[in-house]
Formats: sequence, structure tokens, C-alpha cells
Amino acid sequence: MKKTALTLLLTGAAIGVQAQTIQDALRFSESNYEGTARTLAMGNAFTALGGDLGAVSINPAGSAVAGYGQITITPGLNISTNTAGGTTLAGQSSPASFQNRLTNSRTRFSVPNYGVTMNFDLHRNKGLKNITVGFIANATNRFQESMRTSGTNNTTSFTGSEAYWAGGYDYNELIASDAYDYYSAPWRTIVAAQSGMISSIAGSSTEFVGAAEVLTNNEIHIGGPLDQVYQKQTAGSKYDYVFNIGFNISDFVYLGANLGISSLNYDSAWRFNESAVYPEDFPNRLTFNEGTAEETVIDTEFNSMQYDYRYSASGAGVYGKFGVIVTPFKGLRIGAAVQTPTGLTIRETWSESGSTTFTDSRCNAGAESPVGEYEYRLVSPFRANFGAAWTFGTYGLVSVDYELCDYSTMRFREIGMQSGEFDYQNTDIKDYMGTGHQIRVGAEFKPLPQIAIRAGYNLTTSPEKALDDAGNLVYIGRLQKGTSMHKGSFGIGYSSDGSFFIDAACSFTGLPDEYIIPYDDYMYDDSGYLDPADYTPEILNRRTLWNVLLTFGFRF
Repeated sequence: MKKTALTLLLTGAAIGVQAQTIQDALRFSESNYEGTARTLAMGNAFTALGGDLGAVSINPAGSAVAGYGQITITPGLNISTNTAGGTTLAGQSSPASFQNRLTNSRTRFSVPNYGVTMNFDLHRNKGLKNITVGFIANATNRFQESMRTSGTNNTTSFTGSEAYWAGGYDYNELIASDAYDYYSAPWRTIVAAQSGMISSIAGSSTEFVGAAEVLTNNEIHIGGPLDQVYQKQTAGSKYDYVFNIGFNISDFVYLGANLGISSLNYDSAWRFNESAVYPEDFPNRLTFNEGTAEETVIDTEFNSMQYDYRYSASGAGVYGKFGVIVTPFKGLRIGAAVQTPTGLTIRETWSESGSTTFTDSRCNAGAESPVGEYEYRLVSPFRANFGAAWTFGTYGLVSVDYELCDYSTMRFREIGMQSGEFDYQNTDIKDYMGTGHQIRVGAEFKPLPQIAIRAGYNLTTSPEKALDDAGNLVYIGRLQKGTSMHKGSFGIGYSSDGSFFIDAACSFTGLPDEYIIPYDDYMYDDSGYLDPADYTPEILNRRTLWNVLLTFGFRF
């Protein structure tokens, strides 16, 4: 079988549909902390530590641990690397396409942290000794990649898939000037018709053939080998802007609360190119009615096509977070924090375009959709984290965090009256999402009072579920490797005898594998059977991300 459930879960962002998917909900709800250079270097294992502005988004009580005010700014570089190519399905050979496994990288400048806290000493020996207030911005997710792969395919085609799934729609309605506004067909189908990727079969306005297909003896098949190229780019980030207050009670219990504003932006674009290796293998007879009763018939050959899909989303929401750190005896710290759901209001836009060229340039065509817009709400789930740390005097420390989040509680909501528009997606979320787990470990060693050497590690499991071969719903991690996220980090810090400090850090993140199916399966027989040899080619995209941060700070 073709990993049916995995396909359902993992290709939502790749097929260009203007509907919200469970992948959108997960993407906009996840938190992958960056913070300051110190917190990043120690794997962000700061639930029980505090004392750093990068830790305030993890545990609000962390601001109260420091008995002074701070100001920090953290510039950084983000370097993403993508290696993509065709993949072989378990137990069978993959269709011949995307044989060229290509590597691409992208570098972006960012400022994942800045902020200030002020500490007010109440000059008491017991009880409430200090109050800390502050404003901090920390990056909590990064969207960045650039990938490309190519190969030759002589089994399936993009235009063939579009022709199959256009069946039943009326060609004359598809090419009408107001089709995007009034016709019920997907915009991709309209673009395919208006750009010449598909055309109706003679004698029928509701049956179609692709420009890269040939009709022989009433049977449609691909004309010959095709060069195919798929490329995708994404950019964006999610930030938490928090107004924090912390309380130091007898240097024993530290309490904190955040009023947080979560803000995100996400941009994605993907392109699919298909060109004939030998145009003479793809004869097309195209009929034009140029505004008169007389038709023009042109015999030509398919040369190439290009399809583009562009998507952007931006949103913001408010949440609360509450935390505590306890020091039961010298050396040991225990911490916990809980974050309320975030009610995000998200506005998204999308557009599509396509073009097709033939050996006779008179037949060349192009089309571009209008820009679609939609606004909705997304409720992200509760998040809880727990931690413990042990300090070895002034020589160093070790820290361990555990964070969990039940993504099955995510929900899409309409703006205004509830119409049940998202019932299907919310049912999918409930059925196919579960609890994600994150383990964070960090250590710091001080060979000199002014110098600190740091290291950390993160493991984040996927909350997604899928059906195994026996039809049982299990976590994807049990079905396939490469579904967890691993992050390793290290760094160094210098603190002067005065108020200035500077930290540097570098992290390497191995992101979960991504499976992309650029166009839908379509070569079904009359009984609905699809031969494995006729599967649409699948792309495996392996992703890594390097972060390099430098924090400048002052204590006062």
C-alpha cells in the first residue's frame, strides 16, 4: 500500500488547496524555542533555572531568579539546508522520477531575542523580597527552507493528473472570464484549462486530455519521457512578545506570569515544471474559435508547462503563562509552567498561475488567478513543562526539561456565526493528532569565574498519527524513521566584573522528513484500482537548520 494515511497527513501543504488543513494547525501551534545565545546553547533546558531573558518564554518565574535588571539583544543567522529527491516506497520500486537528489541552502538574518527586565528590591529579609517586571520578545518557531529536485518520468504527468480530476467540469465554464468568481471548480483546474495544460476531448466538454498526453484508439496515455522539476521555498517565523511579572519569596519560591502575544508570518511558494524530452512524442491538435463561427485547427507538439502556487499567512493571538521555581535545598531547583491556549486570528492569501508552450507559439497560453483571501481563528492547545536542575556551586550546572502538548485539542473556528465549516478538519485533528513530547537537556561548566562553556540537546517527537498496514491508528514514529526532531547545541559566554556580558551559541537541528506528492494519483482503472507502477512520484525532503546567535547584555 502507498502509505495512505501518511499521504493524507503530509501532502496538505504541497497540493495547493485553499483549505485549512491539520498541517496548518500543527505548523502554527508548535513551539521550537530559540531565545538568547545562553538558552540556545544549553538546549533551552531552563524551566528550573531562569535568570536569563531567553528563559522567560519557557517559565515566567525565571525573571524573578535574578536579583537585578537586565537588557539583552540577540542577532543571529539561520542557515537551512534541504536535500530532496525521489523516494522508494516500502516493498516496491518508486516510479522513475526525481532521480536527481539535489541540495540547496538558504541563509537569513534574524533577531530572535530582545528585551528588558527591571528588578525592585523591597528590602525585606523574608516574604516577598523582590518584584521583577519586564518586556521580552523571543522567537518560538522558524519557517525557512529552499528545496529543488528534478528527474525524468515516463509514467505519469502533471497535466494528465489535472485532466483526470477536471473530468465532469464544463470546459466552456472553466475558460470563462468570470470562472474564478462564479464557477465551483478548484482554481487549479481553472488555471490548467485557461493556460492550455488541459483541453477537452472532441465531442465532449466534460472530458479532458493533458497537453503531455496522447489519445490513441480512445485510450489516453503519456506521450513519452518528461523532464520534471519541483521546487519550493518557505520563509517566516513565530514570536512571543511577553509582558512579565515575577516574585521572589524568601529566596525559596519564585513565581511568575506572562501576558503573551503570539505573532506569526509564513510565506510559501512552490513551482512545478514539466517539459517534453522529445516534443514529437506529444502531438496535439488544438481547435480555436477566435470570436467567429469559423474554427482554426492547429497541429502542434507539447513543449513545456509551468505551475506556480503562492501562499501567505499572518496572525496574532493572546495567551497567559504561569510558572513556579522552587529551591528546596542548596543546589537543587525544580520548576514548572503551564501555558493557556492561544486564540490566533489568522489571515491568509493565495494565488495560482500557469503557462504552457508548444512548438507552434500561436498555441502558447498562460493564466493567473486573482488573489484569494480568508480569515479564520485557530485555537492552539495547552502546553505544560517541568524541569529540574542541579548547580555545582560556582563551577557549573546540569538541567533537564520535559514539555508536553496535546495537539488533538487544536481547533479551527469561523469568525462570526458558527456554520460547521471546519467540522471535517476538526474531526481529522481529533483523530490524527495526539500528544507531542520534548526532552531538553543542558549543561554549563565554568573553568574561570568569567568564562562559561555550554552544551545542550533536544528531542521532539511527532504528535501525528496514521494507519499502519493492519488498519490500526498509531503514532507516525512507529511507522517510519525521520519523524522526530533532534537538536544539538553548544556555546561559550563571557561575563565581565562589571555589568556587561556576551554569549555565543550554535545549534544544529535535524527537522522531520517531509514527504511531498506534487500532483494527485490518477491512473485508476474502471474498477478504481491503481497499479503501484502508476503511482504519482513521491519526493523525500530532508531538512536541517543551523542557528548562530550572539547575545549582548547588561545587568543593572
